[in-house]
This record gives sequence, structure tokens and C-alpha cells, in this order.
Amino acid sequence: MLLSRYQFVISVNLVILTLSVIPVAKGQSHITPALPQVPDGIFDIANFGAIGDGVATNTKSIQTAINTAGAAGGGIVEVPAGTFLCGPIQIASQINLHLDAGALLRMLSLDKYPGGTLDPKSFISGEKLHDVVISGSGAIDGQGAPWWPFAKTRGAFRPRMIALDSCERILIENVTLSNSPEFHIALGGRCSDVTVRGVTIRAPASEDPICPSHNTDACDVSGQHVLVEDCNISVGDDDFTCSGITSDVLITNCTYGFGHGVSIGSRTAGGVSDITVINCTFNHTDAGIRIKSDRDRGGFVHDLSYMNLRMTNVACPILIYGAYMANEREYRNLNGLTPEVATTYPAAAITSHTPIYRNIMFSNITATAQSRERAGLIWGLPEMNVTNVLLQNVNIAADKPFGIFDAQGVRFVDCKIKTPEGVNQIVTTNADVVITP
Repeated sequence: MLLSRYQFVISVNLVILTLSVIPVAKGQSHITPALPQVPDGIFDIANFGAIGDGVATNTKSIQTAINTAGAAGGGIVEVPAGTFLCGPIQIASQINLHLDAGALLRMLSLDKYPGGTLDPKSFISGEKLHDVVISGSGAIDGQGAPWWPFAKTRGAFRPRMIALDSCERILIENVTLSNSPEFHIALGGRCSDVTVRGVTIRAPASEDPICPSHNTDACDVSGQHVLVEDCNISVGDDDFTCSGITSDVLITNCTYGFGHGVSIGSRTAGGVSDITVINCTFNHTDAGIRIKSDRDRGGFVHDLSYMNLRMTNVACPILIYGAYMANEREYRNLNGLTPEVATTYPAAAITSHTPIYRNIMFSNITATAQSRERAGLIWGLPEMNVTNVLLQNVNIAADKPFGIFDAQGVRFVDCKIKTPEGVNQIVTTNADVVITP
């Protein structure tokens, strides 16, 4: 169904009486993550032979400092001012890897990194740990540019900058991370009580004409009780993403630049729930909010709240879809997807991996889309529609309409979708949409 400017007003009058029977998505309350407890003993890496001249390799010295602190029951492993080249290291429980002002911990270059592209270990890694901190006003640099072209090479692998698996009580605070060969922060295996606060993350955009970065996600998390606040992020892939078996996430007061926005998926098996994104800004991101999955990797994604967001020059402010891996060009062109094309997407049997999207709220959002881009897209599957979506006080200016396909119980309350004269504001197919002024 196409809603012109004239039809838009008529539709309001037709559906306003049905408003009360549609449930309203609600914002979530969140548990404040428990913070790590680390003894205050100091283990300066310089005392273990580390040299910050930007030339010496300090892997052994830094690992020895971490091991010594761990054997003592934990403590602060201090990186003083200087440039310290280093290969992969393993952090331990009750350790605070603290980078002083003027400290730069730099990953070894590709030609010197152990394992190369065949078997590189993550730079800072740990598994089944507790009380882990990476902090300070210093920086970590990944020297990622020579690695990024291998994103398109089968059989080639790249190291992540920080990779913690199945850990409890994690704090990453105030540091600057840049140019990771792959993900900057990867917290997997159902980590719990995670705080990422005041962190700056930088890598070139994936479309950068000089040196594009690929898969340089800023912060990937799988787990529960997660707080991301006061961060400033601009990278070449997801600015934030979470995957299956993730719940109780609060993202607040963050600034996002280049990247693919605040995402969920694409693997959502096990379920994602109770996510709140509030008081954030987006500038030049490929998407503002993006929820993506497909029939071989889906799960139950529900109870999501996006509030008080400001977006400028964003490719697609709101994007929800369940055909992430579609091979056909007409289905992958999300910006040009029309109701007529969406109706041809074939249905499939419902399985345990069918994506389910339900109970999603967008409130108090102002956005301008990039030139020739659409206002938004909510596209479910023929066999499993997106259900119960509330957009309240959402104001978007775009050259193309907001598309709602294969979705039920979608409500626009006090919203303004502004398109050029003669261009529909909203287009739908197989959708139950309620619009109130």
C-alpha cells in the first residue's frame, strides 16, 4: 500500500479508533554491572625490561609483568609513557592493565606478528577470567592498515585487539583504541557485568577512498548486564553489536561517527532481549539503529528501546530486516526495496533459527538521511512478521519513503516523515500500520 500526503491524513482518521487494542512497548530497567575488584599493588612493565622506544619488542616483558601480578593475587600492570611494541599477550584475573598518559601500546606490524595471517592470536586475550580492567588515558594502536585487505581473502585471518571470552566483571575505561586489524573489543561466550566507559575508538570508514578498514567493529558483546556509556566511536563496521544469548544492555551518552551503527545480529540464535539505547548521537553512520539476521542464524529478539537519539546525514536511520544473507540483488538493495519486490520474497518453513522480532520502541528520535536514501525500513519475513513496533515522536527527513513490509502492529504516534513533494512518506505491504497525529 502507498500512502501519499493526502492519503496519509485519511489513514489517520480511519485507524484512530483501533489505537487502544494494540499493546505499547515499554522501556527497560537495567541492573548496574558489578565493577571489578583489583588489588592496588603496582607492577611497572619497565621494571620487567620493557623499553618504550617504539623499536624494541616487549611481548615477553609485558607478559612477565602480568604473570607476576597474577601470581601475587592481582594488581595494576602499569604501562608508562612511551611507545611499546608488543605481540599477543594474555591477561589474567584481578589485573588492571593501566596505560598512563603518553603511553602507547602498539601491536607488532603484520610482517612481525606471530602467526601472520595464517594463525594470529588476539592481541590482548583471556578466557574464563574475573575482575579484568583495561584503563588509563593512554592508547592502544593496532597498525591495522596492512591487515585490512585480507578481509576479502579466503583462508586469511586477522587478530582482534581485545578479546575476552566467558569472563565476569570487566571494565574498559578511558583508553583510546585505534586501527585494530579486526574487532577492537570482542567480548564473547556470555560475559557478564561488563562496563565500557569513556572509550574512544577510531578506524577509517569502510568506504574511505584512501585506506578503508573492514570488520573493524568497535564493541561486540555477547552476555548480560552490559553498560556502554560516554564513548566516542567511528570505525569501519558495527559501532556496537551484540549477538545471541545477550540481555540487559544499556548504551547511553555515546557519540557515533562512521560505521554501521548500533546493531543487533546477524547471529541471534539463543535470543537477544532488554536492550536500551538512550541519549546518543549519530553522524554519517551507514545506519543508525540496525537489527539484522537470517533464517539460518535467527532467534527471539524482543523488548528493545531506542530513546532520545539524534542522527545527522545517516544512510538509514532505522533498519530492521530478516533477510541479511539474501543473494538476489533485488533483495539486497535495501535502499531501493519496494513493496512490489518485497512481496516476491519467498516464504519458508518456520524453524528454531527463524528470526523473531517483537516489542520494539523508538521514541523521541530526530534524523536526517543521506541524499537519495530512505527514511527507514522494517522488513520481516513472510512466515514470521515483525510485531508490535512503536514509533513515537520520531521525525525523519529523507529522499525516499519509510518502508514497512511483513510487519504487524506497527504504530506511528506523533511522528513526521518528511519526503520531497510527490514522494510517498510511508510505503507498506503485508503490514498492519496505525498512524495517529
